[in-house]
Amino acid sequence: MIILIVDDHTLFREGLCYVLNELDEQVSILEASGFEQAMQHVAANPDVDLVLLDLNMPGDDGFTALDTFTKSYPVMPVVILSASTRHSDIKRALDAGAMGYIPKDTTSSVMLNALRLILSGGIYTPPDIAHQLDLDQGHRNVPVLTPRQSQVLAQLVQGHSNKVIASKLNLAEATVKMHVTSIMKSLGVTNRTQAAMAAEKLGLCISVD
Repeated sequence: MIILIVDDHTLFREGLCYVLNELDEQVSILEASGFEQAMQHVAANPDVDLVLLDLNMPGDDGFTALDTFTKSYPVMPVVILSASTRHSDIKRALDAGAMGYIPKDTTSSVMLNALRLILSGGIYTPPDIAHQLDLDQGHRNVPVLTPRQSQVLAQLVQGHSNKVIASKLNLAEATVKMHVTSIMKSLGVTNRTQAAMAAEKLGLCISVD
C-alpha cells in the first residue's frame, strides 16, 4: 500500500507517518510539503493507493489541488486532512470528489478507522456534522467504491485473475488482492462470482477497454 501525505508541516507529517504504520504491515509512505512536489511523486508513482491532502498550504489552494488530483488521476482516492471544520469546506471537498474529510484534531484511532472505511469503499465525514450536510439519502444503501476499486471491479467482472488485473492496471498483485477483498466486503459477498453478480445488479460496473 502506497500513501502520499501532502502537508507543509514536517512535524505533522512525521507524526502521521507513525500512525499510518499501524494501518498496514507493508505501507509505503511518500511525503510532499507542497502541491508541486506531490505531483512529482504521483508522476513517479502512479500506483499510489491513497492521497492525504491538507487544504491550507503556503502558495497552494487545497481545493485547486483536489480538483487537479480528481481530474488528472480519477482512480486515485484523495482524503482531506484539515484544521478546518467548517461545514462549507467539508461539503465542498466531498462534492469535488474527496473520499473523506478528517479534521486534524481527530484522534489517531478514529483516523485509522476512517481510513479503513475509505479503503474498504466508504466515504468518511465527521459523525458530529455528517447529518447536517446536504447528502443524497437515496444512495446510502448503494456501496461506494473508490475509483481504483471500481476499476478493479470492472476487470473482475470480465473474469480476469488478480495477476491479469495487476498487469492491466500496473499494480502489484498484492494491492489487487487487497482491493478485491475490500470490494467483496463492501458488496457483502464471499466470492468473485457473487461480486460480479452484485455489481451487475447494483449498476456498479464500468466499461473497460
